[in-house]
Amino acid sequence: MSDTSARVADSTGNWVDTLAPPWARPYLRLSRFDRPIGSWLLLMPCWWSAALASGMAHDIRRLPLTIVLFFIGAFVMRGAGCTWNDITDRDLDDKVERTRSRPLPSGQVTTKQALAFMVVQALIGLVVLLQFNRFAVLTGIASLLIVAIYPFMKRITWWPQIVLGLAFSWGALMGFAVTFGRIDVTALVLYAGAISWVIGYDTIYAHQDAEDDALIGIKSTARLFGAHTHQALILFYGLSVMLIGVAIASGDARWPAWLGLAAFAAHLASQIMRLRIDDSELCKRLFYSNKYAGALLFAGLLGDAVMRASQLS
Repeated sequence: MSDTSARVADSTGNWVDTLAPPWARPYLRLSRFDRPIGSWLLLMPCWWSAALASGMAHDIRRLPLTIVLFFIGAFVMRGAGCTWNDITDRDLDDKVERTRSRPLPSGQVTTKQALAFMVVQALIGLVVLLQFNRFAVLTGIASLLIVAIYPFMKRITWWPQIVLGLAFSWGALMGFAVTFGRIDVTALVLYAGAISWVIGYDTIYAHQDAEDDALIGIKSTARLFGAHTHQALILFYGLSVMLIGVAIASGDARWPAWLGLAAFAAHLASQIMRLRIDDSELCKRLFYSNKYAGALLFAGLLGDAVMRASQLS
C-alpha cells in the first residue's frame, strides 16, 4: 500500500491535503471532496427543477428542506459515482498523467475498500431519497442504471458525454417528482436542456486529456469535435438555453426566471469566446465556472418561486 497522504496530481493544496487525517484522504479523494465541482454541477439541475416546480405549485413551504436534501444527496451520490468510475477505470487511469496518482491506480486503497466505501455512500443517498414520496424514490433509483454504465461508454462511443448528461441532469426530473409526484412535459424539456449543458461543459473538461485519451484509445466529444469545438459549443449551449427557456415558458414563470436564464446564457457565451482548447488550465477554469452559470439560473428560478408564492398568499 502506498502513502495514503500522497497528493493527486490535478488537485493539490486543498483542504483534504492540509486538514483531513491521513487515513481519510484516499476516501475523500475517491469521492472528489477535494474538488467538489462535480457535486455542484450534479446539484444544479436538482435545484432548478425544485424551484421551477415550486413556482408552478405556488407553494414554497417544502422548498428549503428539498434544497437541503438535494444538496446532501448530490454530494454523496456524486461521491459514490466517482468511486464506481475510479474502480472501473483504475487500469486506464494508470496510463494518464493527470489521473495516475488517484487513490486506486496509485495503490492508496484496494478495490475491495473502494467498493465498500461506495456502498456506504449509496446507503446514505438512499436514506436521503426515502424522505420523499414513493414516485420520487423510484425515479431516483432509476438513475442508477445510467450511472452504472457511464464509465464504459468512453470505450465504445465517441459520445460518452451524452450518457454523462443523462446521469448528471437527472435532478431536472427529481424536483417535479418530489413536488408533484409525476414527471410532466416541462420537466422533460428542462431535462433535455440540462443534458445539452452537460455535453457542452464536459467537452471543455475532456480537452484536458485529449492527447492522453488518443494514445490509449479513449473516445470523447473533445476528440470528436477537435478544432470544431467552438461551433459544437455554440450548438449545445445554444440548445440548452433554448430548451430551458421553453421549460420556463411552459411553467408560466415570471421575469426573475427569465433574468436568470439571460445571465446563464451570457456566462455560457463568455466561455465559448474565451476557450482555447490547447490550454488545459484554461479548460479547467472554464469547466469549473459552470457552477456559477448554474447558480445564476437557480437564483432566477428561486426568485420566481418566491414571487409566485407571495402573490398567492
